[in-house]
Amino acid sequence: MAEELIKKKVFIVDDHPIIRHGLTQLINQEEDLITCGEAEDGPQVMEAIEKLNPDIVLVDISLMSSNGLDLVVEIRGKYADLPLLMLTMHDETLYAERALRAGAQGYVMKQDPPEKVIEAIRRVLKKEIYLSESMTIKMLKKVAGGSVARKDSPAEVLSSRELEIFKLIGQGTGTREIAKKLDVSVKTVDAHRANMKKKLELKSGTELVQMAIKWVLTRESG
Repeated sequence: MAEELIKKKVFIVDDHPIIRHGLTQLINQEEDLITCGEAEDGPQVMEAIEKLNPDIVLVDISLMSSNGLDLVVEIRGKYADLPLLMLTMHDETLYAERALRAGAQGYVMKQDPPEKVIEAIRRVLKKEIYLSESMTIKMLKKVAGGSVARKDSPAEVLSSRELEIFKLIGQGTGTREIAKKLDVSVKTVDAHRANMKKKLELKSGTELVQMAIKWVLTRESG
């Protein structure tokens, strides 16, 4: 009798039920993979990992009341060898390197074909790093060029939350709307704006808005 294949257990962290459902269907149709549980936010995750003992955890960046990158740091602090894969809609050119620094072994976009998501899961399960080909080339060039963080490069010096707010500012979103969208107080948004001005060495809120708009337009124009 052939030896029965032991499936690798996948735990999903995403705040959208339809995404969790779709991922579960995609994963469970594979011969070597099976989902063992899911969570919609950070506070539920640590207890679930201890109870379910998954072989890999898929984590989105934007969760209900927490940030996926912070969650990765927390998981990595307690489970040093647990494979972690970021699966998100956020632009990899902005967040992939941050995800690796936080402790993830891979970064895949929700917009990618299903076979790419499965490939990413299997690669990370093997303790390999998974990034898109274009992102891999970009990071290798950065290492080869010995590039360092620059004060005029928002993606290099701002935190993940600051960069999220910076992008919204550049898209013309007002402070109150940003606060509502991110489910934080106006005071919190103002504090982030002050920190961004300091990090980017800007003198006024007007300069911050101008830089943010220019940055968004530059990215959209390729």
